Amino acid sequence: MALSSSKLKGMIENNLRSFDFAANEHGRMNELAEAIAKAVVEHITADGQVIVIGGGDYGGENAKIK
Repeated sequence: MALSSSKLKGMIENNLRSFDFAANEHGRMNELAEAIAKAVVEHITADGQVIVIGGGDYGGENAKIK
């Protein structure tokens, strides 16, 4: 599954609205959601690891998240 900052941005915006955060309050909600989404995706892809149990060339080794 590829990580998508644009999809995550939409999810963040929906959650902000569910907490009564006014859409584009002060004209910055979209920028806030985009910044958070990009940071989350960058953090996961930079530091995330999974352990592959079996199959392929990675059996029992750490694999990088892309």
